[in-house]
Parts: sequence; structure tokens; C-alpha cells
Amino acid sequence: LETVVEANGLDRFPLFGISQGGPIAITYAAKHPEKVSHLILHGSYARGRLHRRPDAEQLREIEMFNELIALGWGKSNPAFRQVFTSLFMPEASLEQMQWFNDLQRVSTSPENAVKIRKTFSTIDVTELVPKINIPTLILHSRNDAIVSFQEGRHLATLIPGARFVPLESSNHILLEDEPAWGQFLAEINQFLGLADIEDTIATAVTELNQPAFKDLTLREREILELLAQGHRNSEIAQKLFLAPKTVRNYISNIFSKLGVHSRGEAIVLAREAGFGRGSSQPPT
Repeated sequence: LETVVEANGLDRFPLFGISQGGPIAITYAAKHPEKVSHLILHGSYARGRLHRRPDAEQLREIEMFNELIALGWGKSNPAFRQVFTSLFMPEASLEQMQWFNDLQRVSTSPENAVKIRKTFSTIDVTELVPKINIPTLILHSRNDAIVSFQEGRHLATLIPGARFVPLESSNHILLEDEPAWGQFLAEINQFLGLADIEDTIATAVTELNQPAFKDLTLREREILELLAQGHRNSEIAQKLFLAPKTVRNYISNIFSKLGVHSRGEAIVLAREAGFGRGSSQPPT
């Protein structure tokens, strides 16, 4: 994780950890608090299963699943992997389950899958969690069968000032066609301060009649919206958690797609199309 951050030249950014990625994100945030602006955790925990005082039956279950992975993970028949899929996404459609069955097999070998599962069972970051001193949002499905809802709530009690959001779902991996997915996105956008930008972009896009604007990606529309509001490159970079050089590259692409040669031309064209309504600040 440190290598990826360094390679991308990221100065300060929100960090998102899902499931066992949560303890990793917590460790990074505790070690590099100057780098992480917001911490978002979903379906996560501070302590692996072996640190939750498992009883004899739970220990047998842990060993059984490890053996199941070793025997059946790599087989072309998805019957073994279907056990995990049913726990991860019990409300999934047949097509979604088939997708996840295939994803498991191609993503890693049976040997590595066993090593990964054993490692995550022994994770314990409870001593690091109280050191987190950045805005933190924790989301957790109420009927999650992979990481219990109680474990997510326990994690939230350990991080000072953390906001805990229950999601009405049984899926560990949320699906885009369930109501909890919309709540999940809305909570994160609001937490990161992106909700107003999204609303303004959505209004502008529905009013577009110039084909050039429809060719813009979502990220380019976000940047164009902030340009139209009068923000400088450095402000855009900070607001969208991008490197300044990345913002400059995006703006060059926007100019090319819109057929303009200056910032002023782009702002005028954007405001005519409905962008920039999120602020009364004049263009620079």
C-alpha cells in the first residue's frame, strides 16, 4: 500500500478499506496520519476471528473452511466456492453468484487463498485503532454473515469520533440493485463533501445539448463543474484528492474535447450548458 501511494505521488487522500482491507487501512492511517484525509471502512473489523475468543465449534468451522478452500478452490466445478459466495452475497442473483464463483478461482491459487484466510484470522489492530485521529466513517450490513454486525459496531466504538452507519442488507459485498447500495454511496459522498457536486453535475448533464459535453467522463465533468465555479487548479486538486499534475492533465483533455483553447472559454461554455451553479464565485 505504501508503494502504491508513493508511485502515484499522492499527498493526501481518503482511504477506503473493505473487509480485511479495513485493518490494513487502519494500520496505514495510524502510521501515516498526514497522508489520510478521511478513513472509510465497510464490513470490517479490528480483530481477526482467532482474536474474538472463538469457542470449540467456531474453531472447527474456521478449520473446515480452510480445508474446503484447499480442496475445492481451484476446481472448475464451482460447488466448493459456492459455499463462500452464498455467505458473501446471499441475496445475489444466479448471474451475480456465477460471476463471484469465477472471480474467486481466477483471482488467486488455492494455496494462496488458504494463506490469506489464515493471515486475516490472526489480524489484531486494536492497539492502533485508538490512535486514529482523522474523520472516520464505518458502514456495515446488519445481517453480514462474513463479518458480524457486532464486530463492525465494536470497531466503531474504538475509533474516537467515528460515525457508524448500519446498512439494511445481508450482503457482505453490496450489490448495485439493492437499496443499501444507494445509501452506501450517499453516505460516502456526503462524508467526503461530494454530494453537492454530484447534484449539480446531474442537473447540468440532463440539460446538455452539445455532443462534446456528453463525451466527457464523470471525473472530467466533476473538474469542469469546479472550473465553472471559479476554483483554481490547486483547489480542485485538494477537493477531489488529486495531484495538481493530474488535474492539469484532466483540464487539457477537457479543452481538447470541448474544442477550446483557454480556461475562460471553457468556463463560459460550461456555464452556458448549466455547470457552475453550485457557487456564485466568479470565474478566474
